[in-house]
Amino acid sequence: MANVIIITVIYILAPFLIITLFKRFVWMKKIGTIMIAYAIGIALALFGLVPTGDAAGAETMASIQKLIMNLAVPVAIPLMLFNSDFKLWTKSLPKTFFVLVSGVVSVVVAVIAGFFIFKDSGIDNFANVAAMLVGIYTGGTMNFFAIGQSLGVDNNLIVISQTFEMLVTFPLIVFFIGGGYKLFRKLLPSNDESIVVDESLVKNYENNDFEDYDGMLKRQTFPKMMLGLLLSIGMLAVGAGLSLILTKKLNELVIILTITTLAIIASFSSKIRNLPKTFELGMFFILIFSVVVSSQFDIYSINTSIMSLLYFILFVMLVSVILHFIMSKIFKVGGDLFIVGHVALLCSPPFIPPVVGAMGNKKVLISGIVIGLVGYAVGTYLGFALAFLLNSF
Repeated sequence: MANVIIITVIYILAPFLIITLFKRFVWMKKIGTIMIAYAIGIALALFGLVPTGDAAGAETMASIQKLIMNLAVPVAIPLMLFNSDFKLWTKSLPKTFFVLVSGVVSVVVAVIAGFFIFKDSGIDNFANVAAMLVGIYTGGTMNFFAIGQSLGVDNNLIVISQTFEMLVTFPLIVFFIGGGYKLFRKLLPSNDESIVVDESLVKNYENNDFEDYDGMLKRQTFPKMMLGLLLSIGMLAVGAGLSLILTKKLNELVIILTITTLAIIASFSSKIRNLPKTFELGMFFILIFSVVVSSQFDIYSINTSIMSLLYFILFVMLVSVILHFIMSKIFKVGGDLFIVGHVALLCSPPFIPPVVGAMGNKKVLISGIVIGLVGYAVGTYLGFALAFLLNSF
């Protein structure tokens, strides 16, 4: 039982360690907080520190893990959406809209094509895994976890899918930042007719307005942040109540869709949108979830069929980039706008400022942020819709 208590404490305290490392070391920022959380969880699993099977305390540990996972993501979703300023969309030009739509279409087409190519490879719940991939490649980790958990995807499969996705996507981001953008500037028009904003708006985001954990415990910040947490818990309660009314049980699909919709609506209120550090608090819960779910990793589950999952993810990433590039070429989208648009969909808004900084083109910053925010909003809906479609085959 002592082992169960120790692991539970590690689950709760791990985000504090991760955030400290993230703030102190530049190289940690390049790795990302989610990757660090996964590394901690997988290490706990590989060293056999988490009670499983017939070990003493395994049943209690499993109950604690389930409770944390059932609460962490639903609480995180509203918190991460509250700060999203979807009204930025009104400040963008038509080409930003085109890059968003064409990017989403390229991801959906790539996932559907990959599904039919790899569906007989022996991967369990493959339709739902494909739906998770749509979620992460249009909205990010938050959507990925929400879809996977709601559709009942095995936790080990979630861990492996997320790990493979990071292995596939990270080299692409390194390529873009390391000079690959110059290639796309030659292949696509050099002029970016993307957005017209004042300098103050650009400056608000260029220093990476996401995952800034400084000052969360300050007297003027903490109470307002806690108000955001209470609002998030309230939305979870509404989602649970609606689920009980409609399905007579706690249906995670109904709950996730409800809280996502309520959070998007709430974000249009300036008072809620300006609550400080709610995105970072939401990430705190996502980090807890990441450590918990990755601590259930089973190395013995990696087999030939699981490796097919890696090929599927690689196929989706490459095909989506190619399709998006072709459509951008046809409609004369600028190279920099294409890059920030695709990065925003693949990796979410926090990755945009570093990419823009590497390219030295602030002109496309808000376009990337807008595309990423809208991706946050639609990713979960798209994932559930695709799961419904693919499960019919």
